[in-house]
Amino acid sequence: MEIGFSNEKYINEQTDFILNRVSRFQKLYLEFGGKLFGDKHAARVLPGYDEDIKTTLLEKMKDEMEVIVTIHAQDIISNKLNNNTGLTYEKECIRLIERLKKRGIKINSVVINRYKKDENVDRFAALLRGSNMPVYLHETTEGFPSDVDKILSEDGFGKHPYVETTRKIIVVTGPGPGSGKMTTCLSQLYHEYKRGVKAGYAKFETFPVWNLPLKHELNLAYEAATADLSDVNQIDPFHLESYGEVSVNYNRDIEAFPILKKILDRIMGEEFYKSPTDMGVNRIKSGIIDEEVVKEASRQEIIRRYLKALFVFKVTHQNEPEMQRIKRLMEELNLKVEDRKSLVAAREKKEKLMSESNFSGNVTAIEIEDGTIITGKDSELMDSAAASVLNALKHISNIPDDLHLIDKAILEPIKEVKGIIEKKNGPVLNVEEVLICLATSKMFNPSARICIENLAKLRGLRGHSTGMLNITDIDIFRKLDIDLTSDYKDRGEIIKL
Repeated sequence: MEIGFSNEKYINEQTDFILNRVSRFQKLYLEFGGKLFGDKHAARVLPGYDEDIKTTLLEKMKDEMEVIVTIHAQDIISNKLNNNTGLTYEKECIRLIERLKKRGIKINSVVINRYKKDENVDRFAALLRGSNMPVYLHETTEGFPSDVDKILSEDGFGKHPYVETTRKIIVVTGPGPGSGKMTTCLSQLYHEYKRGVKAGYAKFETFPVWNLPLKHELNLAYEAATADLSDVNQIDPFHLESYGEVSVNYNRDIEAFPILKKILDRIMGEEFYKSPTDMGVNRIKSGIIDEEVVKEASRQEIIRRYLKALFVFKVTHQNEPEMQRIKRLMEELNLKVEDRKSLVAAREKKEKLMSESNFSGNVTAIEIEDGTIITGKDSELMDSAAASVLNALKHISNIPDDLHLIDKAILEPIKEVKGIIEKKNGPVLNVEEVLICLATSKMFNPSARICIENLAKLRGLRGHSTGMLNITDIDIFRKLDIDLTSDYKDRGEIIKL
């Protein structure tokens, strides 16, 4: 993989920049957006980016820092799911706490925002307290966000219990969007100034990148990623007016800034920030070491997002606005789906097979790091996804294509048992089953052992299928970190990729 991003350069500059911001205050409340762990979008558009680097950043500052985790009460009541992990927000909250603790990062407490009496919310609070985690219940702030006088009174933030903190940096994060991070920060600032503590506020967001052009591919890839939210990147008019400098932010932050500024100015007694850009501490650009690599990766991400949105639209007919927004981004950059090499290879292979025989199955293609495109097709033995993974492992491991990795003595009994379970004649093996067969074969087949050892080299590769894969194959591709897109072909299942 061509590298476009240096983690070392980035983390050094990002740490210094945050600590410099901290030096202006006695305490800094840092609203931490995005994914702390597993930021796969950033890893796709910034080749070389460590998807857990934000946590590494927190580790570097852990002696001066503690974390407040926020969660919205309604997300507990509704069992809201995190789209990236599939976990409920409350489970994701606990998972986040546990993972940060394993890194030696101090968790101060959990704040449940917009609290209202509810059995599920109270049960969750009791569960946390039972594990010695302090919990603070913040009811809905009267007047928020427009009535500043009410907000900054004993009937507003004054009703929220103050979260006791002891360190200079307080990171405020949550299990997903809408958890109340900003409100918690502002409430704490209100109480800090009541106590005579000069505290500050800053915002950590990876995207959009403020000091790259508005129409830079990296920023447009962020728009594609948030097309379902209707987020749009814009020139920050407040920054332009105050400094005569062009910077990029997104519409929701720009729209919210006037009222946020008014609240901050009133709490702090002076003007610290003239624009949304001022509040941010994003230093992503400092880590970019090959802009062309980043641009191409971002273009591929936009194509990927479009294909996925198009697939969902064809299956459900429910996300047309999102799909059309990404399509406009494609047109803006003169992109077409055929710019995805694995898509072209899969479709061409299928057309060739159809012209040569009565083939009507799927073809799956995977683009290897060296640029080679490996394909696999549906057969009586295994599906196209399994065949493509097996063939890709052969290529990566320099094993001849005609060499059989798995003995029939292993494959046939598994097929037989699968047929009995599914009550089908001639069942076809999926990716998971084929990899189990491969793992079994490694005991007596050195080539199979080499392939298993090279499984990690599939990570980050791009793939495409000419039809809808089964749920198990999709899940295994996700776990292997193979970036998969599909054409729509109805197999009686509706799968949202």
